[in-house]
Amino acid sequence: MRALWLEDRKLTFRTDVPQPTPGPGEALIRVRLAGICGTDLEMVRGYYPFRGILGHEFVGEVVEAPDAPEWVGRRVVGEINLACGECDMCRRGLSRHCRNRTVLGILGKDGAFAEYLTLPLENLHPVPDAIPDQVAVFTEPLAAALEILEQVHLRPTDRVLVVGAGRLGQLIVRVLRLTAASVDVVVRREKQRALLAPLGVGLLPPDAVPTGVYDVVVEATGNPQGFHLARQALRPRGTFVLKSTYAGTLEVDFSRIVVDEQTLVGSRCGPFDAALRVWERGLVDPRDLIEAMYPLEEGVQAFQHAARPGVLKVLLKP
Repeated sequence: MRALWLEDRKLTFRTDVPQPTPGPGEALIRVRLAGICGTDLEMVRGYYPFRGILGHEFVGEVVEAPDAPEWVGRRVVGEINLACGECDMCRRGLSRHCRNRTVLGILGKDGAFAEYLTLPLENLHPVPDAIPDQVAVFTEPLAAALEILEQVHLRPTDRVLVVGAGRLGQLIVRVLRLTAASVDVVVRREKQRALLAPLGVGLLPPDAVPTGVYDVVVEATGNPQGFHLARQALRPRGTFVLKSTYAGTLEVDFSRIVVDEQTLVGSRCGPFDAALRVWERGLVDPRDLIEAMYPLEEGVQAFQHAARPGVLKVLLKP
């Protein structure tokens, strides 16, 4: 099959990749659309050692499911963590943190930048007919945005700052504004401002962010400068939600965090069922974030496009 292949930090388009075969309890899925995210770009830069097919944001159609033929023909999205079901974390209901997990397009499992992928049936979620592919492909990042609400209780009186108005940050803002909290966003580019202005949130340039006043700060820039700006904006005993992944290491003044008694929350994957309900109810529409769509054979160019400063969502259509 055709696929984008990452090896030694070099991305290439290949036509000779073996098509995967579904194992017991798995489905073979034809990819309809896949999205390039910040983690994919960091993987190419060496964030995590990986050889194979990148990609974890997708919507597809089941074409084979030997153990459950009723799934064939369904449009689906899929959770990206493949758990063993037997370790202590799985037994505690924390399968996203399975000790033996593989992760679609990130860790030990070929991903969605290809014509086909396989996933366990238990990872799949049917997509309602009313949700178009261009919306469904955003389900994984929307679920990641919703995870913030599972981890942090936002009060109506809270002041919340989102640092990073890019691919993920835009979805985070759209989720947080569904609460009664006051939401401000750090905006660096006019395109970001134009997308956020109709949402009724506060828009701040980086040099206008007040110090030490926000109850909750969400950092989604993917760069160390964003991390430090976010920490400075957080009040003592505030909560810092970290969404970014970085290639390399990040230097942090943890003494300041200790003195200010701040809570640091790492936040990763989230609830797919809730994300699909958000789409179905029309609470969020991500289609204005789509900047370009490329055929799979132009995937290397698509990555180059996605890596440009300020670019939002670039999609691949196998």
